[in-house]
Amino acid sequence: MTVRNAIFSCLFLAALTGQSVAETQDIAGTYVNDTGRTKVRLSDCGAGICGTVVWMSAPVNDVKNPDASKRNRPVVGIQAVTLKSNGEGTYSGTLYNTENGQTYTGKAKVSDQGIELSGCVLGGLICKVSVWRRVD
Repeated sequence: MTVRNAIFSCLFLAALTGQSVAETQDIAGTYVNDTGRTKVRLSDCGAGICGTVVWMSAPVNDVKNPDASKRNRPVVGIQAVTLKSNGEGTYSGTLYNTENGQTYTGKAKVSDQGIELSGCVLGGLICKVSVWRRVD
């Protein structure tokens, strides 16, 4: 498994659920993924929350992007998460997986551990959950 695979498989193939104490917490902040190899900053943007990759322990380029003109760009700096609030501390939106160049629907929720992300494919048949720890 490549570093990029480990980083983004957990990052972008998840759907979020969380604990009720987190409903009053703000989702904005910087988080490290569950492998510890990628940091993403979530912040307000337009009508929602955007997540930008701000650090990688082993930076790579976006080589699987379906747009060939973007394959040489670094993953650090890419907006990979777009979320809108569903109320009560839950969010839904899209997650871009640089591992395969696909964009998935996903969910997020603030928890006492950080945020829980989840994403599904095949109409919800296959889902993965990942917990990102807040670092700021």
